[in-house]
Amino acid sequence: MKHRPPHILLINPWIHDFAAYDVWAKPIGLLSIAAILRQHECSVSYIDCLDRFHPKSLKKSDSSARHGRGPYLKTPISKPAGLESILRTYSRYGIPPEWFLEDLKALPQPDMILVTSMMTYWYPGVFEAIRMVRTVYPEVPIVLGGIYATLCHDHAVKYSGADVVVAGPGEKKILELVKQMTGACQALTFDPMDLDACPYPAFDLQHTIDYIPLVTSRGCPFSCDYCASGVLAPVRMVRNPEKVVEEIVFWQDNYGVQNFAFYDDALLVNPDQHAIPMFEAIIRTGRTFYFHTPNAVHIRGVSPRMASLMVRAGMKTLRLGLETSDFEGREMDRKVGERDFLQAVSHLLAAGFKKEQVGAYLLAGLPGQSMASVARSIETVKRSGITPVPTYFTPIPHTRMWEAAVAASPYDLAADPVFTNNEIMPCRSEGFDWKERTRLKAMVKSK
Repeated sequence: MKHRPPHILLINPWIHDFAAYDVWAKPIGLLSIAAILRQHECSVSYIDCLDRFHPKSLKKSDSSARHGRGPYLKTPISKPAGLESILRTYSRYGIPPEWFLEDLKALPQPDMILVTSMMTYWYPGVFEAIRMVRTVYPEVPIVLGGIYATLCHDHAVKYSGADVVVAGPGEKKILELVKQMTGACQALTFDPMDLDACPYPAFDLQHTIDYIPLVTSRGCPFSCDYCASGVLAPVRMVRNPEKVVEEIVFWQDNYGVQNFAFYDDALLVNPDQHAIPMFEAIIRTGRTFYFHTPNAVHIRGVSPRMASLMVRAGMKTLRLGLETSDFEGREMDRKVGERDFLQAVSHLLAAGFKKEQVGAYLLAGLPGQSMASVARSIETVKRSGITPVPTYFTPIPHTRMWEAAVAASPYDLAADPVFTNNEIMPCRSEGFDWKERTRLKAMVKSK
């Protein structure tokens, strides 16, 4: 007698935060696991708590207006303990809990539930999802993975309520977990260390595919003090450029997708072997695509040829990883100097990029950093002819800057990841100052 295939439920949980916005963000890892499960004779269901186009929502696709980006539904909720003094509204971003419960109850009972996690300080939304799942399926084993589960593994094991907490990429581990929890035995049919052999993430499980996030490589050859890329993806792997273009064409042919966001940590590294042939192949298709880089690209990779190729391929939103214009005193990384930055900007503007298309990320709120230093960086970027984009520092466990962050913060970062929230500027020795944040925003917008 043939047994039915195991039914696996995958859940992308809520965000609990002071602010959140869909900037081409999808749980690529979770949906890649879903694709692997389907490829190995499992049935899968998916609930996205962040679904902007849930059937009960009145929102419609606004891809043409924002290239796929947009606001999440949100509900004000109580602030976490220790953050009560922050004079901003704290919200649950995503669908109402009652919709989540209705969706859960409408599914056939799963044999196993997989929950992902993103930012470390978003774990309260993860915990809420796990608690609610338990009210409907109290006996079904729950596995938690993702970024928070990897970087704050001990905290997740102790407090999340999941039966198993997995650290690191799950492709190698998922079928063994399915075997342990359901008894179904399948051998992996591809090499997970070969990105070209992996199935496309199961974005078709979404109600609406407004855009596709792409990962054309994993890992980063740099080792910046503030970044956890080396922990999350310790092995550098790169896809065949032609295979990337095949995937892009697949999503357009089958789902009409025009907007694609590159989520590589190092998209322009070794450009002659990767980015240049990839953009050349995209141009050869003769199709219209819109590309975006919410993750910063490496400034030294921007040559005149690269700038021209990106324009011709359809790059609409480009972010450069500048971090600070304090070129002489920068100690957190040594990827780029002032000449590199100004040359890259010159190449981009000469190729046809507009000021509003190109932004330079600037880190603010670093341990010991003054707001005057950030203001100078903003002015430097504005003089270069592109747009400054301040991003607020998130202290991340296992990075070289972690100990300095813990020492500088008025919060107990090591005790609770919720205090690493960049919205509260956790390493400001005198605490959060919304007026300073407002002044920086005004500087960016001023002529």
